[in-house]
Amino acid sequence: MPSAAEIAWLIPLLPLFGALLTGLGLISFNSSINRLKKPVAIGLLSCVGASAIVSYAVLFEQISGAQPVEHLFVWASAGDFTLPMGYVVDPLGAVMLALVTTIALLVMVYSHGYMAHDKGYVRFFTYLALFSSSMLGLIISPNLLEIYVFWELVGMCSYLLVGFWYDREGAAHAAQKAFVVNRVGDFGLLLGILGLFWATGSFDFNGIAVGLSEAIEGGSVPLWAALLICFLVFLGPMAKSAQFPLHVWLPDAMEGPTPISALIHAATMVAAGVFLVARLEPLYSQFPLINLLIAVIGTITCFLGASIALTQMDLKKGLAYSTVSQLGYMMLAMGCGAPIAGMFHLVTHAFFKAMLFLGSGSVIHAMEEVVGHEPVLAQDMRLMGGLRQKMPITAITFLIGCIAISGIPPLAGFWSKDEILGQAFHSFPILWLAGFLTAGMTAFYMFRLYFLTFEGTFRGNNEDLQNQLLEFASKEKDDDDAHSHLSGVIHESTWPMTIPLIVLAIPSVLIGFLGIPWSSAFAKLLDSEEAIEMATNFSWGDFLPLALASVTISISGILLAYFSYYLKRIDLSIIFAKRFSLVNSFLSNKWYLDDINEKIFVRGSRKLAREVLEVDAKVVDGVVNLTGLLTLGSGEGLKYFETGRAQFYALIVFGGVIALVALFGVLGN
Repeated sequence: MPSAAEIAWLIPLLPLFGALLTGLGLISFNSSINRLKKPVAIGLLSCVGASAIVSYAVLFEQISGAQPVEHLFVWASAGDFTLPMGYVVDPLGAVMLALVTTIALLVMVYSHGYMAHDKGYVRFFTYLALFSSSMLGLIISPNLLEIYVFWELVGMCSYLLVGFWYDREGAAHAAQKAFVVNRVGDFGLLLGILGLFWATGSFDFNGIAVGLSEAIEGGSVPLWAALLICFLVFLGPMAKSAQFPLHVWLPDAMEGPTPISALIHAATMVAAGVFLVARLEPLYSQFPLINLLIAVIGTITCFLGASIALTQMDLKKGLAYSTVSQLGYMMLAMGCGAPIAGMFHLVTHAFFKAMLFLGSGSVIHAMEEVVGHEPVLAQDMRLMGGLRQKMPITAITFLIGCIAISGIPPLAGFWSKDEILGQAFHSFPILWLAGFLTAGMTAFYMFRLYFLTFEGTFRGNNEDLQNQLLEFASKEKDDDDAHSHLSGVIHESTWPMTIPLIVLAIPSVLIGFLGIPWSSAFAKLLDSEEAIEMATNFSWGDFLPLALASVTISISGILLAYFSYYLKRIDLSIIFAKRFSLVNSFLSNKWYLDDINEKIFVRGSRKLAREVLEVDAKVVDGVVNLTGLLTLGSGEGLKYFETGRAQFYALIVFGGVIALVALFGVLGN
């Protein structure tokens, strides 16, 4: 009987088979397939579920000490050049396979309730399965070129899912923005991959690391070129994992259905960049300057996301900027030479962030019955409040997620984030300080979200506030429609939406214990030598002060949110807006980065396009039109010489000969 690793190729293939089967059905028998919601859902859930079973079998084999497995075949060859394809299973890939299939399966179960009445239900499930297949294929890819193929498939699927409600202008623009920004990073990644092949003649992860080192030592590749190639490769993860300044697409991706927000933000698209940097750790570890650059970009992203989240009133966008911030923590760990800490935070974050996004979807789903389907109203926390009594399961699981992401022990977020801060403290103390302050901001804005949403009194029936928000958003709403939703009643979501929340709450509380620094089972799985070194070098004298400081600043942020948004002793938002109006405006406008991009790149490219169009119209078209005019004029003139009489043609030839003789005579003299 083959081992699980021997059949790991089935993991991405099963969801792909289900997606292709359903997709072909939609193309051929659209109306009939759209009526088969439950059979389609069961079929695609079964495909992803089977992939999850194989993934967990692979993980258990790796935990038991099985050796990594790699199966390759020659996909293309020309002379001495061969391009292998196939799949690889190792501890890092096994962890990611189990994580992605778990989150994808729970999101699909949740989507059955959330998208039940959507006319695109079947299409949505098809996209989910295709998205999952693409990410799973990326994880088991054995070289950079194969990763790039699945990398682009993930990007294509994210475009389809973010713009799923394509009839909404905001969703269409968000999908285009995500596509364009990721193309910038992907172009850099492609150039970097080609550069690595030029320098090393290999696409294999270890091959490029060893080959580039030897090329630098041999003098065939200068150091500056190696640094440039490594940076170009990093541009791909910068875009996929939403690192500054290519992070701008991720908050706008909230225009897609909420289950997609959970899937993209938790364990698939945004995790791909961090995963690739971890895969390339043998390469990046050779260049301290690149590691420093990664750490600095991660720190800026970390602080930027948290600072913008402080002012967000849209529930989903607040969580989106939280994801940007946490991805910054992961990149900070990678830059500090601690890929295990970064990957561990990726795993813990996947569970509690998926739970938070699905919880926000549960809230929005309930709010739509009161304020309608207008996102400006259904997602605005100023219209929420007091939902804990009506939605206890959603409230409790959301609170668990807030505690976990705030880094309060013993929940999962404490162990992973504290390990990153500890590594940063010993590597780059200045960057540690920024991460430390971000921890306090994280606790504050997360409990701000919780208190505004679930505590206090319900504000959704405030029609004046609804109209103000709609006017502020420059949207129009019919008066009859504004009143038609006020009779709705807030209630807890159905079981397909609440069960995933309960399931995700369990690892959000417990999974952190797998990464305790003095005996890390997670580190032992990924790198046993690193785990032994961590246990040997562990010191309570180093751990306790940093952990205590981290917990203290997190509790301070929670207390500040408690006094401001629960007890309402101080109106922090008004005080801050009055005393620090410039800073408040800076944060509310998202560091003006969207405005800068709009002015420089969007308007600039449009201006360039208009100038090119003008050149095309006046110069290129002018040359073409002139050529046609000359041809027409010469033809019109020459037609009079076409008499059909031989004597006339002979006269012309004779005259031409006399003219040539005269010309040569003049030139001879």
